[in-house]
Amino acid sequence: MRKFSADYIYPISSDPIKNGVVVTDDDGTILSVDQPGVHDATEVQQLKGIIVPGFVNTHCHLELSHMIGQVDTGTKLIPFIKNVVAYREFPMEEILEAIEKADQYMQEQGIVAVGDISNKLDTAAQKDKSNIRYYTFVEMFDFLQETATEQFTAQYREVYEGQSTAHGNQKSYVPHAPYSVSKNLFSIINDRNPDTGITVSIHNQETPPENELFLSKTGDFIDFYKDFKFPLDHFQATGQTAIHYAIENMNPKCRTLFVHNTLTTAADIEFAHQWSDQVYWATCANANLYIENRLPNYKAFIDQKAKMTIGTDSLTSNWQLSVLEEMKTIARYQSYVDLDTLLKWATLNGAEALGFEKDLGSIEVGKKPGLNLIDLKDDLKLKNESKVQRLI
Repeated sequence: MRKFSADYIYPISSDPIKNGVVVTDDDGTILSVDQPGVHDATEVQQLKGIIVPGFVNTHCHLELSHMIGQVDTGTKLIPFIKNVVAYREFPMEEILEAIEKADQYMQEQGIVAVGDISNKLDTAAQKDKSNIRYYTFVEMFDFLQETATEQFTAQYREVYEGQSTAHGNQKSYVPHAPYSVSKNLFSIINDRNPDTGITVSIHNQETPPENELFLSKTGDFIDFYKDFKFPLDHFQATGQTAIHYAIENMNPKCRTLFVHNTLTTAADIEFAHQWSDQVYWATCANANLYIENRLPNYKAFIDQKAKMTIGTDSLTSNWQLSVLEEMKTIARYQSYVDLDTLLKWATLNGAEALGFEKDLGSIEVGKKPGLNLIDLKDDLKLKNESKVQRLI
């Protein structure tokens, strides 16, 4: 049995407790969350800062960890994608070493669960032995060609079947983005997945050309497809933003995680919420700055009571894989997003988005969420130097 106290305990599912005490058994299961004075002070580990649940990183590309520093910042999304394609191939030994190192770093940063995009099997072995719980999104795309067949998608089945669901890990097939998935491939994805009980993620509205393609069949994606020799003669603009095309082709009965949402408007959010009550949103603030030099309008999401979560994206598009660093960036550039809100995005909302809320996301009796200690300013705000210490 272990007992921890700090300036505040943030259970997330209930109000913060000043000088509260968290009691766990030896494997980290929460036995009680108590007010001060309940326990003999000599039995309690007294800490400076706040205690929060373990973090949930809802969007990562662990298999790209070897590409840290390979792609320039500020290029915008389309040149970024081209660079990823150009620089992705490395010796397998380097790839696996980088994956293991990145997984270990996320554990040190207090991350207990990750929603991870996989195009290959490179990360499967590490996920099997990691203490992090993974939800693997086997990502599919066909560049809008409407020619996807079972033979074409066999490569994805191999990746899916190679992902273990041991240790609470989960997996599903997912579309890459509206601009890269045909209606036919959307249908194949829906057919392969269970009708309910899973999470499906999709990159959404990350760059202006994405909306331009669907609104008017203009913008930089036209030349992008020409460069890769993928014809778009058959493609017709919808006259609506990109998220409408995605929603028209996805299953509203599944949890849906829209990722990035840099250009998503209040009207887009409202449309998604009318479509399904299982919609979640992932923001990857540092990646958005790394690639596009812009951030989403978080106020639109807050006003719509959207279930925002936090992701790190990959080391190709970020300087580190740390949920705390993402929180600090949001607080730095859009400081109206308060600490309580950021903590819920980083923990319980993320756990719910991945279907892991039974065990993770909040400090409640019977859960095993992990415990993190964060140091703050005296006014309980994040500081540039704030660090996370993983207690359990």
